[in-house]
Amino acid sequence: MNSGRAAKASPNTSSQVVILAGGKGRRLLPYTTSFPKPLMPLGEQPILEIILRQLARDGYFEITLAVGHLASLIEAYFGDGSSCGVRLSYLREETPLGTAGPLAKLPGPPDNLLVLNGDILTDLDFSTIVSTHLNKRAAATIMTIVQKVPIDYGVLTTNNDGHVLSYDEKPQLTTEVSGGVYVFSRRALKYIPVGERFDFPDLVKLLLDRGETVATHRHEGHWLDIGRRDDYQMAADLFEQNQELFLPPITQGTSLSAANLAPTAKGHENN
Repeated sequence: MNSGRAAKASPNTSSQVVILAGGKGRRLLPYTTSFPKPLMPLGEQPILEIILRQLARDGYFEITLAVGHLASLIEAYFGDGSSCGVRLSYLREETPLGTAGPLAKLPGPPDNLLVLNGDILTDLDFSTIVSTHLNKRAAATIMTIVQKVPIDYGVLTTNNDGHVLSYDEKPQLTTEVSGGVYVFSRRALKYIPVGERFDFPDLVKLLLDRGETVATHRHEGHWLDIGRRDDYQMAADLFEQNQELFLPPITQGTSLSAANLAPTAKGHENN
């Protein structure tokens, strides 16, 4: 199956990208004891390489990797990012700062920041969530996925007198969950404390408490988080069956061409 998407520019040239690639991947032990989760392979490519190539396809070339656990392996593999058609910089965590904490270390907050986990397999066009964010003028926008959660018990509905009103045997609950892709406006980033552990749920709750708009962008296509062994195997199988959907080709004349990068592009680091 072919996505049919042509190479294009980002809907907002002021959007920057950060990929969170510093987690220890405890749910994938023992694989991640000596191997960072973003380098876990799908087919012949690490999951992070697939994400970088997708971002380049969608017009995002300036990308920062927030790294921590086994950072040297990630930096050695990707270098300046030119092999994936992007220009990479690295943001290192000396101590774990949570999912949102590293964003406070960015040198100068951008107008809009696209942030994503480095362990998701999706066919999302990343420019669409940025467009949603801009159209809704939100402080934050969260990509969401509809998930069906099985309940392994009989579920009762009762009234105040203890009488049963309904009985559903092992129902499935339909709920909307975060897909690990976010867009934050500059005003949202200012709420993140510097040098403290701070997670995305903390930031979203704070934004809501301050009366800020937090929007959603529902994705109805493919999405898997490879953080657990079962999900990793599902992602590997899905990728193997649909590589052309997830992995844009690197060919001359596309947005992935090295011609889109400045001739003097060098990998650089933020210390």
